[in-house]
Amino acid sequence: MADGEGENVKVAVRVRPFNSRETARQAKLIIKMEGASTWIQDPDNPEEEAKRFAFDYSYWSHDEFVEKDDGYLQPTSPKYADQRMVFDDLGKSVLDNAWQGYNCSLFAYGQTGSGKSYSVVGYGANKGIVPLFCEELFIGIDSKMSSGGSGMEYQVSFSMLEIYNEKVRDLLNSKGNKSQGLKVRQHPKTGFYVPELLIVPVASFKDISNRMNEGTQNRTVASTNMNKTSSRAHTVVALKFTQKGKGSSGTDTTKTSTVNLVDLAGSERADSTGATGERLKEGAAINQSLSALGNVIAALADDKRGTIVPYRDSVLTKLLKNALGGNSKTIMVAALSPADINYEETLSTLRYADRAKQIKTKAVINETPTEKLIRELREENEKLMALLKEGGDAVTTGVATGAQNDESDELQAQLLENEKQMNEMKESWEQKLKEAHDALQERDNDEERKKLERQTVPHLFNLNIDPQLTGMIVHTLKPGQYTVGSKGATSQPDILLIGLNILLQHAVIVNRNGSVSLVPNEGAVVRLNGELQTNEVLIHHNDRILFGSNHLYVFQHPAELEAAKQNGHPVKEVTYDEAQEEIACCSGLDVNSANSGDSKADQLLKEELTDVIPMINEANAISEELDRKVQFEVAVLPAVALGRQSDHSEVWVKMNSLVNDQSWLWPRNKFVNRKYLMSEMYENYVDGEKWQLPDERDPFTESADAEIFIGSATVYLQNLAYLVDSCNQYDLQDYRGNNTGIIKVELVPCRADGTEISDEDTDDDLFVEDPKELIGRAVHFYVKIPVCRGLPRGIYKETWCRYKFYLDTDGTETDHVSGTSNPDFGHTRCISLPAATEQFVNYLTNQYVRFEVWGTYDQGKVKKTTNSGSTRELVKSKQQLGGESLPKTVLDLWKQKGEQEGNKRDLQKRTIRRKSDCLGKKMGLIIELVAEAERQKKTTVKVADLRQIIGSSASQSVSGQCSAVSTKSVHVSTQQAKTEKQRPSKSTSSNRSKGERDRKSPEDKSRTCNLF
Repeated sequence: MADGEGENVKVAVRVRPFNSRETARQAKLIIKMEGASTWIQDPDNPEEEAKRFAFDYSYWSHDEFVEKDDGYLQPTSPKYADQRMVFDDLGKSVLDNAWQGYNCSLFAYGQTGSGKSYSVVGYGANKGIVPLFCEELFIGIDSKMSSGGSGMEYQVSFSMLEIYNEKVRDLLNSKGNKSQGLKVRQHPKTGFYVPELLIVPVASFKDISNRMNEGTQNRTVASTNMNKTSSRAHTVVALKFTQKGKGSSGTDTTKTSTVNLVDLAGSERADSTGATGERLKEGAAINQSLSALGNVIAALADDKRGTIVPYRDSVLTKLLKNALGGNSKTIMVAALSPADINYEETLSTLRYADRAKQIKTKAVINETPTEKLIRELREENEKLMALLKEGGDAVTTGVATGAQNDESDELQAQLLENEKQMNEMKESWEQKLKEAHDALQERDNDEERKKLERQTVPHLFNLNIDPQLTGMIVHTLKPGQYTVGSKGATSQPDILLIGLNILLQHAVIVNRNGSVSLVPNEGAVVRLNGELQTNEVLIHHNDRILFGSNHLYVFQHPAELEAAKQNGHPVKEVTYDEAQEEIACCSGLDVNSANSGDSKADQLLKEELTDVIPMINEANAISEELDRKVQFEVAVLPAVALGRQSDHSEVWVKMNSLVNDQSWLWPRNKFVNRKYLMSEMYENYVDGEKWQLPDERDPFTESADAEIFIGSATVYLQNLAYLVDSCNQYDLQDYRGNNTGIIKVELVPCRADGTEISDEDTDDDLFVEDPKELIGRAVHFYVKIPVCRGLPRGIYKETWCRYKFYLDTDGTETDHVSGTSNPDFGHTRCISLPAATEQFVNYLTNQYVRFEVWGTYDQGKVKKTTNSGSTRELVKSKQQLGGESLPKTVLDLWKQKGEQEGNKRDLQKRTIRRKSDCLGKKMGLIIELVAEAERQKKTTVKVADLRQIIGSSASQSVSGQCSAVSTKSVHVSTQQAKTEKQRPSKSTSSNRSKGERDRKSPEDKSRTCNLF
């Protein structure tokens, strides 16, 4: 392809094996691959054709491999794509383009846990694209240098940054980071850049490996200290590869390639918060960059002239501008989960990748004579100086605007960047390498020493939700005493921890000649294997220790490990999930108790609880630290409580005020968003920045008009399927199953003119024996909510009821009623269908409507608690008074299901009673018909007469059996008829004579026959 010609972004997708969670849940495989094509099957609609996508590469890494002794995953069939295959297809093309002088970009996209980092970075013997690329690059440089090198000089520099919550952080220079993040600026020629980012010269793959470990360690420390979640952060590794030497014209030439290797944040599909009126605080910047990236890809894929591509909408898209729409050859790797439980997220990833392959970039070789480069930079600096002088004159005269000041800052930054580039060109590469080596030698030596010590000395290593960050923080414990504490202690702790619930003097670890003890200080939160510790305790190999809220470590004792191996005892590797599960169990929530954990729904609930409980603990710790006067607790809502037809319970979170009796119930996704904002608030607090926010942005507050869930009642619709009315009162129950009031709901069938149909109606045609009779017929009925009674008094300013019927999207609300705990809603809604469908009839037969009562707090009647003090003191007081503890199982939380089943049974009884009455009437007519035949000395009756009595539904149900009896008459046993006549009819109020039956119109008769 010619230089500068448009080239599509190359897109590869890769599917991983089932992980332990998916295996435990007996997940089903929904991905299929053949050649470059990928199919995904909707698990809820297996009869539908699988959706097909075509990419440049489709990598099957799900199965058909074995693990070698060194840990490498080796193919057992050509179908399996190992790390080497992926690198040969993708990494080598990046490498070849870098040698030619093209800018290159490779970014990995996918749901958290889908295998993005495995493809990009890898682990152990399974090296990913980044380490293999760096390794091959230096192999190529060494090869060219050893073969004479033609007077060429090869320079490689390395940088590593993280974007979290729209803030840029240098991972190689943690001391240089600012609380508000590093500034991103734009250069008119090279595009967006970070001027304060540390760019380190490297001379070998080992140098790069050391720098990557350093960056990962810094990332881990920051993530732990500030409660950041690594899955929400983007990591950008940049390599600048420069080749200097004589060009074809004999002049000194510089050929430069910038290679960006991007590990994007997890692309979880954002769930609805389930609440209305959410404000600025829910628009957190956590997912802003991924959303902006999607918008950029959509705009570029659209490829319409005049389309404005929104690169400036996020930090990420600014830095990836060249990669997506500029001077770069770009590759995207989309990681896929194979499991049915991740169908929606995986489908979203495939669609995202499908759009990306439509993008075109125009890469050019970055080769320029060195002298020309310096001259151009010098000329540009002279222009910048002139522009700065003009801006300075405006400032001195006092007429400068804010925009002019910003422009002046940009010009100054460009000037400094140009001077930096000129100085780099003048400075020898050997000098740069020596300076970098001297600066980092001590650190690298220290890391090598620690690696050796770990083989023989007891030590702690960190556990992180991100496997890449696990084991990056290590504290060796030689014989002696080690203090654990935070900044500000009289003497610097041996193990310095920064974060939530860490005291100045938190704990002491003592190694007495190989016997290691843990001694918590008074008031310190220290958990050993999930259990809260208050006294000295011996610790052993693989013990899990939690300091404060989020410093989670595993204790390693090499001598005990070796003894266990010699005795033949298996030693299991500790995982983050297992550690969190035992913490949850010891905190009062038994995640293993729900139905023995056998079903998929229970497994999913267990996972959600394991994920959210640490967040709740952190949110409570931040509330105490910042004195926010609120406390959070977990709430598990069964699907029936949410009005959903499934067996999957959902984890919600309740925020309780400690100064009054108010509380708010949040969906999990809303709480997670709020928790990230709480962490950001705490980070600003620790950094000494302004952390307090106005109420509309404070994640610990809700507005005065926030909707509060009071209670709900579930009303089954089966009676309507038989055109039977129901008029009942139902208990309203909150998320714990506590009664909060009573609501009256009426479901009344009616005629087209609005006339109601009730049990007293004598027209049998208004009742159906089989709901299928409704298909094709017009159906009309009322939904009435007259009143609600007994709501909590003096709490709510106004109340209303909300429900969704059938295909409603927005739902229906009653009028809002103020100033009473016994509101008269007076709600009536008429629902009419010109022709009922099978889907609608099935809905009436099997489904229900959840009637929810909501309110807003009356701030003027808020009951203040008698206790006062700090959040920590109020929490302690509540615990002493026996405040609510964490729920133990779903069954403990929800009592309404039995109530709902009772309501359903009542409706079924009424329907059965009405059916029985109708059948009694029909039996009476049949007996009368037989008696008439006997009086006339007949031994047969007409089929048409029987059909008229039985009706269409019965005829339909036996039509298959009666095909052989299609004569004009049916033989009837006289004795049988006499016996039936002696039985009392259940209904005598509306038996019609034969003459009345004969008065049916011909149209009615033909309809009955046609139905039969």
